[in-house]
Amino acid sequence: MTTVHTFTALGQYLAADVNSGAVHILDRLTYDLLTLIGEGPIGEGRVPQALVEQLPQYDPADLEECWQELRQLQEAGLLFTADDYLDPEAAMALPKAAVVKALCLHVSHDCNLRCKYCFASTGDFGTGHRITMDFDTAKKAIDWVVAKSGKRRNIEIDFFGGEPLMAMDTVKKTVEYARSLEEQYDKVFRFTITTNGILLDDETIDYINREMSNVVLSLDGRQAVNDRMRPTINGKGSYEVIVPKFQKLVAGRGTRDYYVRGTFTRDNLDFAQDVLHMGDLGFRHVSVEPCSGPSDDPYAIRKEDLGRVEEEYEKLARELLDRKDINFFHFNVDLAQGPCVIKRLRGCGAGCEYVAITPDGDIYPCHQFVGKEEFRMGSVHDGSFDMSISGQFAQQNIYTRPACRECWARFYCSGGCSASNLLVNGDIISSNEVACAMERKRLECAIALNAITSQADSVRNTNCNNTECNHCNR
Repeated sequence: MTTVHTFTALGQYLAADVNSGAVHILDRLTYDLLTLIGEGPIGEGRVPQALVEQLPQYDPADLEECWQELRQLQEAGLLFTADDYLDPEAAMALPKAAVVKALCLHVSHDCNLRCKYCFASTGDFGTGHRITMDFDTAKKAIDWVVAKSGKRRNIEIDFFGGEPLMAMDTVKKTVEYARSLEEQYDKVFRFTITTNGILLDDETIDYINREMSNVVLSLDGRQAVNDRMRPTINGKGSYEVIVPKFQKLVAGRGTRDYYVRGTFTRDNLDFAQDVLHMGDLGFRHVSVEPCSGPSDDPYAIRKEDLGRVEEEYEKLARELLDRKDINFFHFNVDLAQGPCVIKRLRGCGAGCEYVAITPDGDIYPCHQFVGKEEFRMGSVHDGSFDMSISGQFAQQNIYTRPACRECWARFYCSGGCSASNLLVNGDIISSNEVACAMERKRLECAIALNAITSQADSVRNTNCNNTECNHCNR
């Protein structure tokens, strides 16, 4: 199992101590010696002669000094740190049926775009019929999550589709109803909406900026890229329609959260230009995700694309060293204060803490499982909830997934995406190696950016270890 990961990024030699979260910027001698040491730990006494002989380009006295400095870091708990969760009882002592704290509310299974890579089959999720959620179903969904949230105070609701603005009346009634329950049940609802922007107008923009804690705006970047992949029903491009609306919405959001979210495919592996283009449009918060799918998907990133994709992430990271106006989602990593222990081990919580609800009221582990009947968990109409399916997801963590146990990025990635695993490998356990490779490269770039800008030789990750907190029950 990897305990120290040495790598180069942005012209720097770096090492990440996997279990403590400490990051070190190294000189070349230290990097070469640490790489040869491998999994450690560093023993007492002098540097082994075998290592000296493998590094003839360095003075033995310098190697000895470096060896002793590395041993001091090890003694300080910043290098070759033991995994506190390897004890099976400690590693697996996670809640198996955590309270539900978030809903992806599919208010619309219809869309006014025909995106070529759409995982939702351009809005109907493969069902063959396009519908929107009525308020009665939405009301029952809110009642359901209030009951399932236990003592947790904060509840997240993401209005999703299809295109949720096609069901704006349901959205507004749902927000009003949820707010009416807050005082009675001691809950605080935080709403997000994900939109392609076609139906945005001044009234809707004002409403979103007033009521939504976060908003996700779908745009793939440069006009040619966006319009090729995200045409309207009549085949026309959407860029010129949505960009001015997005700019107006963002200008009115103040300090409230938003992300402009795009997808890159095999057709535009030069996606760094799309990120920079969105920054040039005035969008600070940007996320551009790789298209994922089985090997026969014409748009999904494949193994043979990885070299090019990794080069592009490095290129983007170099650009962002001097672009303080862009906050790229995948390069966000907090080396000084990481997530709590359950989040580090289990990840997103799909199927146990987070579920998706369709316009019919059916419950699925997340939006990417919708339509897969074997993963239907119940219905808000009768209150059913299949705990056996929920348990399958609750037990997934970095120790139950074989590839994760050996991966240096396990505490950052938290086990990856179950839906992506199913899509590519046919089960939720086996890791999607293409997605994992991209995640590792993004993390290397993120760590390098963070380390360079902080100018710190090492930063200790002080993760919360309170397993009694019901996963940040605040």
